[in-house]
Amino acid sequence: MIVVDTNIISYFYLSSEYSELAELLYIKEPSWSAPLLWRSEFRNVLMSYARKGMISLQEAIQIFEAATGLLQGNEYDVNSTQVLRLSMHSGCSAYDCEFVNLAQDLGVPLVTMDKKILQNFQGTAVSVLEYLEKN
Repeated sequence: MIVVDTNIISYFYLSSEYSELAELLYIKEPSWSAPLLWRSEFRNVLMSYARKGMISLQEAIQIFEAATGLLQGNEYDVNSTQVLRLSMHSGCSAYDCEFVNLAQDLGVPLVTMDKKILQNFQGTAVSVLEYLEKN
């Protein structure tokens, strides 16, 4: 199991320069988990794509349903106190620290492409490329 952030989920479901990496990550480790926050963030990403005409509203709904199926049973609430502490000490957003906190609580890596998270949480966060190379 790994924790993935909303960007990785987005790369997996929406066409981007990192989609192939997200697919390889899924092949290597199909058990993805995330804090419940991912749902709100991903809905926002989907609406951004829909408003730009890159996907239809119906496609956004279908993609969201597929993503919730992928993460079913692996969505978690997080410890707000710990999230705030992580955010204060790192300078990362509280949103980002929800993913960090979950990975730390589960004792699994957070796979992300976010440079600030990777820099501030080297013991917890790994890039997709690093994860694919080491595992």
